[in-house]
Amino acid sequence: MDRLAGDPRVESYLGPAFPVVSAFHTMLTEEGVLRGLIGPREVARLWERHLLNSAAVAQHLPGTGQLVDVGSGAGLPGVVLAAMLPDVEVVLVEPMERRVDWLSEVVARLRLDNVVVRRGRAEEFHGAVEAEAVTARAVAPLDRLARWTLPLLVPGGVLVALKGRQAADEVEAARHVLRKLGGGATQVLEAGTVEGLETTTVVRVVKDAARRR
Repeated sequence: MDRLAGDPRVESYLGPAFPVVSAFHTMLTEEGVLRGLIGPREVARLWERHLLNSAAVAQHLPGTGQLVDVGSGAGLPGVVLAAMLPDVEVVLVEPMERRVDWLSEVVARLRLDNVVVRRGRAEEFHGAVEAEAVTARAVAPLDRLARWTLPLLVPGGVLVALKGRQAADEVEAARHVLRKLGGGATQVLEAGTVEGLETTTVVRVVKDAARRR
């Protein structure tokens, strides 16, 4: 049993997005393990470890424009962010067919009119997509992730990557790649949700208006 199920603080934090995110929680609880999207142990901590973890990113993203969620997998954080940012066009990019099928079912069942699902890898969309924001959760180390995602951003756009305790080390290791690809101001930020829960660590990279050489 998810210890945060029925907790009024979750509904208060998510606000108008709660009904959609709660329905997504139900879908993941009923089908996530069977379809190989989450591990059995994750069902009891979906709210804390996955859904609220994803929701925390919204505070570091623009409220309009296009957002590309690369390697969406089960729909984290992309589906949650689509519910929280209804004025943002969210593109869920995922290479695996069975996960694309799942994401398409989620979008249809939750009636997420601001979401499209695209099958492929992030680098396949270079030159075809120009987004105001890109998100990624547990996809790759920052140096590789930057190569895949920064070319998807318009000047001034932001990459927001959910990371763990080694975030600062990843930023240091990726400095040369970030500079080469036009990555500007880079921050390691802590994003909180419900009081008493662990914060989410994110790396936020702003793409420079002019690419550095």
